[in-house]
Amino acid sequence: MPASVSFCPRASRQRGSRRRASRQRDARAAARRFQAPSHIAGLPRLIGMTQKTRIEPLPPQRAGLLTRAMYRIAKRRYGQVPEPFAVAAHHRRLMVASAVHETLVDRASKTLPASVRELAVYWTARQIGCSWCVDFGSMLQRLDGLDIQRLTEIDDYATSPAFTDDERAAIAYAAAITTDPHTVTDEQVDDLRARFGDAGTFELTYQIGLENMRARVNAALGITEQGFNSGDACRIPWATGDTETSDPAANR
Repeated sequence: MPASVSFCPRASRQRGSRRRASRQRDARAAARRFQAPSHIAGLPRLIGMTQKTRIEPLPPQRAGLLTRAMYRIAKRRYGQVPEPFAVAAHHRRLMVASAVHETLVDRASKTLPASVRELAVYWTARQIGCSWCVDFGSMLQRLDGLDIQRLTEIDDYATSPAFTDDERAAIAYAAAITTDPHTVTDEQVDDLRARFGDAGTFELTYQIGLENMRARVNAALGITEQGFNSGDACRIPWATGDTETSDPAANR
């Protein structure tokens, strides 16, 4: 999570305590006006999906100093610790590696328009069936000032006037990459290069591939929507919401 991990995508853009607090208030206010549920536009459920993660989130009482510090940052930023982050905390080295990677990817991905990139990532998560990714990604789009009302029309992206030609091309590319086996064609990549250039096409490909990884990990571990898109992160990852602990054994 931003300092992000791969399971808590692209969130490093929320910087500065005052800016974060303002955005949280805006998110809650927007949620009252418009509810975009995680299963928006018929998001498929994977077979065997549960409401309980297959690996329990690591409680702060068992976490080390670094992990607990990251929990506190996450809770201040989003109102609750994202469940994928708390699950990833079982493997601290991979959690940190993912955080570094996500932060660098977020800073580097500036070639494409945000709407093009975010819609492609959203479609990828939706196609795989990662309701957590769709929930959190919808919140990020709202906080970035993007129009999430049109997500209700994303099934008809090819013909809906809510989407531009560039956005349609990016969504179609995400669908082609995420299909197993992929259905990407030379003509499709040539069209993307004409629209976005080589750097933009690579950025789009990388972001879609990265979201495939995030979404498949979350789906495999049974991590489902947590309520971020509603402006109220309602599920607490562990028995108590306290990210502090007085347990000396945790101070390792």
